[in-house]
Amino acid sequence: MIALPASKIFCKRLAFRGALAIAANYMILTGCMKKPSNTLALPTEATATETTAPASTATAAALAPPIHITRLVFDGGTDGYHSYRIPSIIRTKNGTLIAFAEGRRWNNSDWGDINLVYKRSFDNGNTWSALGEVIGAGNGTWGNPTAVYDWHQGPNGRVWLFMSWHAGDHDEISDIDTWGKRRVKVSYSDDHGATWSSPADLTNTLLPPNYKWDAMGPGIGIQTVFDHPGRLIIPAKGRNIYSDDHGATWQYQLIAGGTDEGTIVERMDGQLLRNDRPGSSLWEASKRRRIAVGSIEGGFPGWSIENELPDPKCEGSIMRYNTDHPARIIFLNPNSTSKRCNMTVRISYDEGNSWARSRPIYDWNTCDYAPITVAKGGYSSMIKTADYAIGALIEINENVHDNANSHRSIEFHKFNLAWILNGQSEPQ
Repeated sequence: MIALPASKIFCKRLAFRGALAIAANYMILTGCMKKPSNTLALPTEATATETTAPASTATAAALAPPIHITRLVFDGGTDGYHSYRIPSIIRTKNGTLIAFAEGRRWNNSDWGDINLVYKRSFDNGNTWSALGEVIGAGNGTWGNPTAVYDWHQGPNGRVWLFMSWHAGDHDEISDIDTWGKRRVKVSYSDDHGATWSSPADLTNTLLPPNYKWDAMGPGIGIQTVFDHPGRLIIPAKGRNIYSDDHGATWQYQLIAGGTDEGTIVERMDGQLLRNDRPGSSLWEASKRRRIAVGSIEGGFPGWSIENELPDPKCEGSIMRYNTDHPARIIFLNPNSTSKRCNMTVRISYDEGNSWARSRPIYDWNTCDYAPITVAKGGYSSMIKTADYAIGALIEINENVHDNANSHRSIEFHKFNLAWILNGQSEPQ
């Protein structure tokens, strides 16, 4: 681990019903989160993207005054890195948030000297630790962080971090021209992200024999609750990687190809929903996300078009918020077919079949680049915080008029159901 200066923190004053107080150099919102009458203990069985709460807790979360706070967690051009991209965020059973990113040493390119870095928060995202490093050995590209949390492994649970690696002298996909040049690596932490194991190489087990290019996630995986409870699943290119023995062994299930970057969530009937970025040919056909519903044992059908979710050829993120009524799944991506802009969070009340409520993350122009410099939007990752909000990491481009050289950074946004709903009622 490297100890470097803490991240810059900033905030934007918004109109809330709760009182605002500004202290230190970050925003404190008072009266914005209503504490439920019955305190929720951490679940004995939970996915990596949800805490199962009693109905009264879900109701209290929905009725709490709206909040939306922002922190600049990974600031491009600081801590020895030109840029930070490709976020992943996870929460452990003591409430610690761990935010991961690719730390791109010399430029914002997808290639070259890239390390996997992280920061932690112990107060639900209000403040963040100094920068740490999961792995950065050699002049290689450590990328596509995809975390999953095992609630039942040891006293602290275990954070698994899957990643993709290739040698640093490759600078385009055509260089990855044989099996094994792009490798599957995994590290883990048993102390809420304080320390990390040396990455193990699982390429021989988890890279299909006909693959050249490969990618984990990126984003997060899940731990199942309804079907094969406790199973760990990582979405990856053309397959689901999974373990039924707390990570002692891993295997994969092939699914239909044609998509690039995958997300996954478990439905309450035990089925798995993949919601993926379409590959180039699929994207040209409709400029919409692709979905498939299936299971590890029963397989997955081919991809279908998700007409409600426009896509500009960009990764998205999905998470289950709760399972009590009304059960909610949350989705976040750029709501555009041409630019990585207009980041929009949506709520589904029917297990991802439709998206009844939505709200843009930013309430100002993010798509017309002419009058702006900083472009807000891109890859994202979400997790439910211990205080019943949603924590989202979102990429930003610090100078959209100089894409080749601009620093890339990652913001943390924390908002709750009331903020998403913005005065709308929920389906009964």
